[in-house]
Amino acid sequence: MIEGPREFARLRNAVLLLTVIAWMLLLVEPAGIGLPAHCSGMDSASVRLARSFRMPLGMNSPASLVAGWMLMLVAMMAPVLIPPIRYIHLRSFAHRRARSTALFVAGYAGIWMAFGGVLLALEMAATSAAPSSFVPAGCLLSAALIWQCSPAKQRCLNRCHAHTELAAFGRAADLSALRFGLTHGIWCVGSCWALMLFPMLLPSGHFIAMIAVSVLVFSERLEYPMPPRWRWHGFGKLKRILVAQVQIRRVGLRSGPALSF
Repeated sequence: MIEGPREFARLRNAVLLLTVIAWMLLLVEPAGIGLPAHCSGMDSASVRLARSFRMPLGMNSPASLVAGWMLMLVAMMAPVLIPPIRYIHLRSFAHRRARSTALFVAGYAGIWMAFGGVLLALEMAATSAAPSSFVPAGCLLSAALIWQCSPAKQRCLNRCHAHTELAAFGRAADLSALRFGLTHGIWCVGSCWALMLFPMLLPSGHFIAMIAVSVLVFSERLEYPMPPRWRWHGFGKLKRILVAQVQIRRVGLRSGPALSF
């Protein structure tokens, strides 16, 4: 059950490589993650609403919508899964690590895929009410900022840091890994639902917004669990880490290589 630094480095690098590939695919084919623009005409509001809900399904197959949402999840959320996946590796026998990890990821992805349908419906409703407008995204951004500071957000983050005990053998080990993925996905959705919806509501600039949200989600996961209260959950620890790394490199450049005689 013991995992050394090299094993963890391989695990981390594999997840990061998968993340980079997903971002590259999104950059090459950004249309795969969004809905087509809604047509606006002189129809009544009810007809426009009905058409707006039919158009994405008519112009994008369900398989393409599922694939696009899954690709978006991998790009934005895979890095935050490194700690729980490492926990599974530390708490599992070597011959069960791959299986337990797959069950955890399946449970986690299942929660996000199910909630993706809710986000898609909200996106279609918002864009049908205000086509090609930044108003829905602006309203959601206001709600997201309030949620980011709320005690409920902190409770969800604390739960994301909580890692339950995992059984070691047989069917119990499989069920505990799957249950871990499901519960982790539920609390992750509770923490990030507004942030994930925000890029979807933008009429333009989806890719940049997704990068900003990804950095914010990754940064807030670096913080330790804290008592729930009103506070901003932002880029604090990530910024401190980057500043420290810059200062270390500056000191190294100023000192230069040591001279030997």
